Amino acid sequence: MPIMDESSPIGAAIARDSRRADRLSQTTFPRPDSTRIFTIANQKGGVGKTTTAVNIAAALANQGLNVLLIDIDPQGNASTALGIDHYSEVTSIYDVLIDDVPMREAVAQCPDFETLKCVPATIDLAGAEIELVSLVAREQRLQRALGIYLKEEEAAGDRVDYIIIDCPPSLGLLTVNAFVAAREVLIPIQCEYYALEGLSQLLKNIQLIQKHLNPELAITTILLTMYDGRTNLSAQVAEDVRTHFPEQVLGTAIPRSVRISEAPSYGQTVISYDPHSSGALSYREAAEEIANRGVSRG
Repeated sequence: MPIMDESSPIGAAIARDSRRADRLSQTTFPRPDSTRIFTIANQKGGVGKTTTAVNIAAALANQGLNVLLIDIDPQGNASTALGIDHYSEVTSIYDVLIDDVPMREAVAQCPDFETLKCVPATIDLAGAEIELVSLVAREQRLQRALGIYLKEEEAAGDRVDYIIIDCPPSLGLLTVNAFVAAREVLIPIQCEYYALEGLSQLLKNIQLIQKHLNPELAITTILLTMYDGRTNLSAQVAEDVRTHFPEQVLGTAIPRSVRISEAPSYGQTVISYDPHSSGALSYREAAEEIANRGVSRG
């Protein structure tokens, strides 16, 4: 007699996740031809932005790709989730943006993944919005520092495959710096009633960045988060988003998951905390889609 009956909903879910894990364990993600730079942005809070940033970064690194996560959110939650120190005395993205410290001096190694590094954010970053106003080329400071860092890494034979930039939930100068430095935007959208509220303003801001500061910027990826297949609301929101953005929305949606919520309290991503949970598998599948889309688009 089998331990778990697949005819029950729980048994079927466990069997399905087991098959997903087996498939992913035999899958390799293609390496992009050049460094892909993503900004994870949504000025609406609580949509899973930081959670998406750290778990997509971890999922890509878990496949052996070289990934750098840049945390420019003063809360420093992405740094916490990756197990990176980010108290005030730590060299951070603040020093890079305000004091022109070389980015290589701020890069820290993530303890859980050999090919994942992070530029942490400290509380000092809270005042950076005001300090940036008076600086020369204030919108391009992250782009310039990142460009120098990437050239140094490539010259050392250690090319970075993915840059993931985690933004604050606002549209200030820190987020503008992220948009100018990036080539692609990933927007996480929660499957809740107000999912599309405020999105039009975000899209307008991105259009302004494209027009005046970074014509290469493109919205390439939209990820549905906090999806609950038991509710009609989640299904309706997912359908609406897919109707509005048919090419950008990933086929994988991220479910509501206790494991995803627990992981940061242990200084980990869900990829390392519970790699076989449904949340971890979903983020790994989303990362797989992102990697494959990059190759198909060249």
